[in-house]
Amino acid sequence: MKRLLLCAVFTITALLPETAHACTGITLRTAGGTPVPARTIEWAGNDLESKYAIVPRGFKQHSLLPDDQPDGMEFVSRYGYVGLAVQEKEFVVEGLNEAGLSAGLFYFPAYGKYVEYHEELKANTISDLQLVSWILGSFKTIDEVKFAMTDVRVVTIDPRGSTVHWRITEESGRQAVLEIINGKPKWYENQLGVLTNSPSFDWHLTNLNNYVNLSAGPISQRKVGNMTLTAFGGGGGLHGIPGDMTPPSRFVRAAFFQTTAPQQATAEKTVTQAFHLLNNFDIPTGIQFEEGQEIPDIPSATQWTVVSDIANRRIYYRTMHNSNIRCFDLKSIDFKKVKHQWGMLDKEKKQPIEMVVIK
Repeated sequence: MKRLLLCAVFTITALLPETAHACTGITLRTAGGTPVPARTIEWAGNDLESKYAIVPRGFKQHSLLPDDQPDGMEFVSRYGYVGLAVQEKEFVVEGLNEAGLSAGLFYFPAYGKYVEYHEELKANTISDLQLVSWILGSFKTIDEVKFAMTDVRVVTIDPRGSTVHWRITEESGRQAVLEIINGKPKWYENQLGVLTNSPSFDWHLTNLNNYVNLSAGPISQRKVGNMTLTAFGGGGGLHGIPGDMTPPSRFVRAAFFQTTAPQQATAEKTVTQAFHLLNNFDIPTGIQFEEGQEIPDIPSATQWTVVSDIANRRIYYRTMHNSNIRCFDLKSIDFKKVKHQWGMLDKEKKQPIEMVVIK
């Protein structure tokens, strides 16, 4: 079983040179202050065969380790949670637990660096692709995670793979970003609520200063000699916002789109708004490949989008195969009695189309 999981990682990482990793995260709030974190996950190389996982209280897991070593760190779920996983059910990359903690991983290539694996320390060693599962099953607050991380060693299963960084949001609305650089965890308070990929989170915040001239709304007319210049359309104040798909550009766009979005009265309306905002970050598969390269037969590089209503304990998603929004209501799940289970995000990989019948 473990060897099969490692093969799944190899399937992903083997395509690293030809494909880009791109995740975009935003965080909205209702008028009452309810936090609603949302994000996309991209992979242009192949269908990630994404799954959901329902994990009950008391469920025992062991970390996978490099080179098919025996089981690593054991962790038993104190809290039940719903997670969305890629390739295998163990690789939860985004989820929400019954205590109101949301966590997810984002690709962080070239800038992160984990500790080296040492077999004698395997009891405290966990793979980066399972850290979200450990967080969701074990903690209620960010401070609890930070305290526990001092005794945990994070490693990669396959050295060819990208490093990642993590976003954690608690019910109070506080959000933190964790990056492991040169083997040491570095924590940031994310008051903005936006996260993409490399470079480091603090670099992205500094880079926002390059766009201090941008603002919402129309732009004023301007005289140039005897000529009057006017904007071609609405939203002229954002003229010059970067439009490419790189992480720095997506970070800037996400920051301004999120900040200018009108605040909604209810969590449900905020969830819908988050999906609309993240439409702007869908990445077409074709732009990830050079001319002449074979392009995988998938509808989009954006494989799925997920939104969490923390206060109401609901996690929503849609996929590249089916843009209909689906929802798990954690309050309807008895995590003391439910069995550990999983299933494909899409029962059928086809977009439902409703025919409009005219009589």
